[in-house]
Amino acid sequence: MPRNRVPLAVALALLAAPVLSACGSSAASDAKVVTVYSADGLKGENGDGWYDQVFADFEKQTGIKVKYVEGGSGEMVQRAVRERGNPQADVLVTLPPFIQQAAGKGLLQKYAPAGADRVAGADKAADGTWTSVVTNYFGFVYNKKELKRPPKTWDELLGARYKNKLQYSTPGVAGDGTAVLIKATHDFGGKERALAYLKRLQTNNVGPSASTGKLAPKVDKGELLVANGDVQMNHAQTKTMPNLGIWFPAGTDGRPTTFALPYAAGLVTKAPHSANGRKLLDFMLAREQQQEVSAIGGGFTARQDVEATDANAVALTRLMDGVEIFEPDWNDIEKNLGAYVEDWKSATGS
Repeated sequence: MPRNRVPLAVALALLAAPVLSACGSSAASDAKVVTVYSADGLKGENGDGWYDQVFADFEKQTGIKVKYVEGGSGEMVQRAVRERGNPQADVLVTLPPFIQQAAGKGLLQKYAPAGADRVAGADKAADGTWTSVVTNYFGFVYNKKELKRPPKTWDELLGARYKNKLQYSTPGVAGDGTAVLIKATHDFGGKERALAYLKRLQTNNVGPSASTGKLAPKVDKGELLVANGDVQMNHAQTKTMPNLGIWFPAGTDGRPTTFALPYAAGLVTKAPHSANGRKLLDFMLAREQQQEVSAIGGGFTARQDVEATDANAVALTRLMDGVEIFEPDWNDIEKNLGAYVEDWKSATGS
């Protein structure tokens, strides 16, 4: 008997070892959770945003809980960079040029969600590292109660009326803040002229802001008269902020301009819950969820085969009527973003 006890104990240990090992290795990957790092704008102030609806439906249908972390586009990318050795996020959602920056840094793995073939080529990466889930455009907001009409040109913002009543989010930190620099460069016909203008604008500028989403409430309350933003986020905010109006500064030819600034999503490299991340990306790009982008989120569907006809979609179409849409050179911006931001800091003393 004593001689049999050892082999029996060893046998039991050997049987148990694979089970324990399997449990240990699969605990993280099989957990019913998915973590999303995202730029602000798609989650509602009162739980009524597109993310709120999509995440609730996803959890209900799959049993997978969504953990959500929000910040500026640049902030989210930098966080993912710091965690590169031990990734915490599964899905990263940012605005350009930060989604290109994330891909360039190897933070995103290739994955084309179901329905990605219905997304326009300009709204997804050629190498499959990211796909837009909500199409959007850069814009500004103004207080409709305090101003009879929105400013028509950039130069109007230099007036004494806007002293300490104007603010824009920080380029290099916030996606919409970087967009200010991009649009000014286009409208003024070059970086040097744009920086010269932004230097003059500092007289009226309240100061830096890491988050664009925090500016709209200040405009609605009258603490600010003008701030930067984006069409989707600001249109959604008008549900609870009645004094918000959306406008687009005109270029040198007097015509208002803007450019696409989509919410682009990618699967994080070595994501702890990659399978769940893929499921969520598929879900966000599904027809039903894309149909809700305008109706619930106040944005534009990323899918070309989804035609929205709800009240929000009609209002958004009317808002964009007559606005010239230009296409930035995102590859150049991503490559030289650091230098552009440093030039902006030098020009503005920020």
